[in-house]
Amino acid sequence: MCFLIMSITFSPPSRIIKKILMSLLHFATRHPILQVLRELELKARPAHKTLKTCVAMSRASSNIADFRKFFAKARHIAIITGAGVSAESGVPTFRGPGGFWRKWKAEDLATPKAFLKNPSLVWEFYHYRRELMLKKHPNPAHIAIAECEARLSVQGRRVVVITQNIDELHRKAGTKNLLELHGSLFKTRCISCDNVAENYKSPICPALEGKGAPDPDVPDAQIPVDKLPRCEEKGCNGLLRPHVVWFGENLDPNILDQVNKELAVCDLCLVVGTSSVVYPAAMFAPHVSVRGVPVAEFNMETTPVTQNFRFHFSGPCGTTIPEALACHESEKVC
Repeated sequence: MCFLIMSITFSPPSRIIKKILMSLLHFATRHPILQVLRELELKARPAHKTLKTCVAMSRASSNIADFRKFFAKARHIAIITGAGVSAESGVPTFRGPGGFWRKWKAEDLATPKAFLKNPSLVWEFYHYRRELMLKKHPNPAHIAIAECEARLSVQGRRVVVITQNIDELHRKAGTKNLLELHGSLFKTRCISCDNVAENYKSPICPALEGKGAPDPDVPDAQIPVDKLPRCEEKGCNGLLRPHVVWFGENLDPNILDQVNKELAVCDLCLVVGTSSVVYPAAMFAPHVSVRGVPVAEFNMETTPVTQNFRFHFSGPCGTTIPEALACHESEKVC
């Protein structure tokens, strides 16, 4: 059910409409006194059509049987994942209480300014994370998603994973259609020539071997810049940085374009292990829901946008996702 709050006939540029709607939803999810606006559906219709704002009147369902009916019919499934999907693999988030590496929070180190000031310290931090992730393995949630993609592709159906994670556990699990919003721990970018390359070396350079311990009493290595990871492109030798999106940086526009295309045509969307507070990814699923597409949230707890979705399933992703994506009785190939 919807209440018609306003009806206006005009034809502003679509980019302005999008900016207004994103601002409104961001505002609504940040202000408790306007909790009712969390259920606001914002739909921008084509030029010279009516712009309507509707208030959703339903609560997210936890009925897995109902979800499975949508899953059985879906031809193009978009799965948006966050840190929660990797939690059961033992991946630290460096957020919240205790989220420190030595005495620093991630936001103190994961910035262009920090790298410019002390590239040795930043590389110690990322070297520690790389070495840690080389020993981690996909959990049942990663595996269920990858197996679902492979199984449905045989049926002419598509699954795409849009992840905020940089740990490559989806890739390890076998996911093929993968869009990494924030880059990868195992890619580097040259600050001189901009060349991006995969890099799974351990250690990434000799000077970082044995460095990066998280203990706050460990002194910084203070590695000379010329001993840090360097570009191997012919004639370059520039300083490398992790190919990840740091705080204050924009997402890759090419990746965003691909994400927008996938979300524009998906007929089922899953939001897995994300708090839905990091923008712009927090807006993806609510925009899909506005199109009338069923969205299912899988998380340990509700989020600021849960009530925009048709389904919410609480619990560890490694438990809820395998059940949700298991072979349906209607499938011919299992």
